[in-house]
Amino acid sequence: MVQNTDGKAAARRWLKTLAAAGCALLGFLVHHSTYAAESASSQKRLVEMRRITQDQYRQIIADVFGRTIKLGGRFEPDQRDSGLIAVGAGEASVTASGYEQYDGMARSIAGQVLDEQRRATMLACRPADPKAADDACAKQFIARIGRILYRRPLTDTELVAEIGIASGATAKVHDFYAGLALSLAGMLEAPQFLFRQEWAEADPEHPGSYRLDAYSKASRLSFLLWNAAPDPLLLEAAEKGELNDTAGLKRQVDRMLASPRVEAGVRAFFADMLSFSSFETLAKDSVLYPKFVSRAPADAQEQTLRTIIDLLVTRHGDYRDIFTTRRTFLTPLLAAIYKIPIETPNDLPDVWVPYEYPENAEQAGIVTEASFVALHSHPGRSSPTIRGKALREILLCQKVPDPPGNVNFAVVQDTSNPEFKTARARLTAHRTNPTCAGCHKIMDPVGLSLENFDTTGGFRLTENGVAIDASGELDGTKFSDPIGLGRALHDSAAATACVVNRLVSYGLGHAPTKADSDWVRNDVAKQFATDGYRFIDLLRDIATSDQFYRVTPPEMRADAGADRHDRSAKPE
Repeated sequence: MVQNTDGKAAARRWLKTLAAAGCALLGFLVHHSTYAAESASSQKRLVEMRRITQDQYRQIIADVFGRTIKLGGRFEPDQRDSGLIAVGAGEASVTASGYEQYDGMARSIAGQVLDEQRRATMLACRPADPKAADDACAKQFIARIGRILYRRPLTDTELVAEIGIASGATAKVHDFYAGLALSLAGMLEAPQFLFRQEWAEADPEHPGSYRLDAYSKASRLSFLLWNAAPDPLLLEAAEKGELNDTAGLKRQVDRMLASPRVEAGVRAFFADMLSFSSFETLAKDSVLYPKFVSRAPADAQEQTLRTIIDLLVTRHGDYRDIFTTRRTFLTPLLAAIYKIPIETPNDLPDVWVPYEYPENAEQAGIVTEASFVALHSHPGRSSPTIRGKALREILLCQKVPDPPGNVNFAVVQDTSNPEFKTARARLTAHRTNPTCAGCHKIMDPVGLSLENFDTTGGFRLTENGVAIDASGELDGTKFSDPIGLGRALHDSAAATACVVNRLVSYGLGHAPTKADSDWVRNDVAKQFATDGYRFIDLLRDIATSDQFYRVTPPEMRADAGADRHDRSAKPE
């Protein structure tokens, strides 16, 4: 073990000097250009770049280096487009300040990976002299780790460059591990790692067309099913060309869907689809709602994700039942917010227990959980309009126009007016403005059916002493309470079409194009119905389809996006 503290201090100064001088940024650009040049020589073309999300970054680091690694630092904010962060990632870039954060995290991670406690498990070799460069040992480590981080083997040029960086740094600081850490830090902030680069090659079965190359195909598949980078078995299948064979692709898809890791993939998709990133800025009036403490938002998200995983993964149930299921999971905190008595083992405060609402309960399905009604409300009061808008846009994929800039919200916001004691009365008065009526008739009839839930998700029967009327209507289907809303969503063709569209967009990284539309509508959606709306079967159908890996020219995507927004503005 190297105990030379002067050497370690010199290593830190060297790393800091390189970062300040922009050496790592130079590597960022050089690596990208060398791979692009080598790919061009083999007639490959870069067709997609998506920045990995915060969750994907964390997952990759945990998979490669272990869960004890601390990241330290903050991420560039994720963008949301077409309802999904997975789509917004295609438009996301790295700012100068963001690059500094990635650089800091990269150097911190690399330092931990190669510290005295971990290096023995991370390296399969030992340098002949820990104070001198050892290119053979460095090459072994860089090639193995780089293959996982870049989600493909390093090119010869990349490998030689990384070995050179490690060797040069070692010569400066006389510490093999510090030099190797510099190379690893560079890979952790390179575009090949921070961005999912998808490369296309000529499709031999469709002359004139392109398909994703094997490694890009492996990444698209793995991020769809596991929300993680390809594992060694999937990379090996890509290397052998098995993913371009129907039977080989199916074997890998079946293997991955049988893995416990598919739960993380399903969780990631629904957390994205349900806009759970908005919980980062959620606030409630602590005076009016003291039970909604800092842990409540995390519990609310986890309740819905557990409900979904139990139904769709564990029990392989019907997707439509997420709107009507009475089976869920609660913590004592959530139970207190919902005013439900539960028993926990040894009265532990953080334990999760399964719970099933009785038949006469007016709470069932995910839209009656705090993750929906609390997220889509004001800090101090509920909002039928916000909830109705969220129902339309998130669960039915129907775009609701933004309100005009000159709308007067005084009547809606005045909860003390004795003439309008309930939200329904206030909204009825508000809709007398003709400019408001058009949008509100889309949102209010569904949002008002959730008025039995206050801004934190607590159940109530009255507002300001007046009985709440929770009746509503969804596209011609009338109901009298939240349970009826759940049934209407269950039976809505728009709801199942929406989850298919969202999942395809999530996997592709962009909204379905005109070239994709027939496949989505006539193949994927119809097969979803034939399979009894089983979500795992939907994943399998998408992941094994040739269309999922075909390359669509970007200019066609813009046309598809415009058409999609035009259609979604009209409730179906």
